[in-house]
Amino acid sequence: MSVADAPVRTAARLRHQLPLLLWLVLVWNLLWGTWSWANLLSGILAAVVVTVLLPLPPVTGGASVHPVGLVVFLITFVLDLIRAGSLVAWQTVRPRGISRSAIVRVQLRTDSDLLLTITTAAVTLVPGSMVIEIDREHREIGLHVLSVDDDEQLEQQRRSVLLTEARVTRAFGSAQDLAAIDDAPVVPTQEGRR
Repeated sequence: MSVADAPVRTAARLRHQLPLLLWLVLVWNLLWGTWSWANLLSGILAAVVVTVLLPLPPVTGGASVHPVGLVVFLITFVLDLIRAGSLVAWQTVRPRGISRSAIVRVQLRTDSDLLLTITTAAVTLVPGSMVIEIDREHREIGLHVLSVDDDEQLEQQRRSVLLTEARVTRAFGSAQDLAAIDDAPVVPTQEGRR
């Protein structure tokens, strides 16, 4: 490699590190709790120091941001939070309480670690269900579902997870991931009930 290639390599590294730098600056500002120029500048400095002293291999390929898909994912995620939060609040104060819960296994359709991580985080953050197991090899997640009365509610929860996966994929997935979502139908898998 020649000296002339150094600026190209540096630009490519910066382009791949830029999302990480932006994320670190955002987290820094969120940790401080208020926005100020001092917090922004110190966040940039901290992000640069962290990425220089603790370099990670660049994560390339496999994911990109699709603005329309991202907006759809964020809006539906917020609506799911509100709807599920209200439902769980009602279930805890209603006279009969929470009757029974279930363990549901859902086989995901994509094979991306990033999409698996975002999907499981989104599912866990919505009240009423919690991911308790991830089987990476078989692309399955197991989740505990609160207050299940019948099999239809189990199927509804399974469809909800697959819809979340589809929205995450349309927001962050590669062309290959999008094809996997479009090609694979929403099919029932095994379940366990407690």
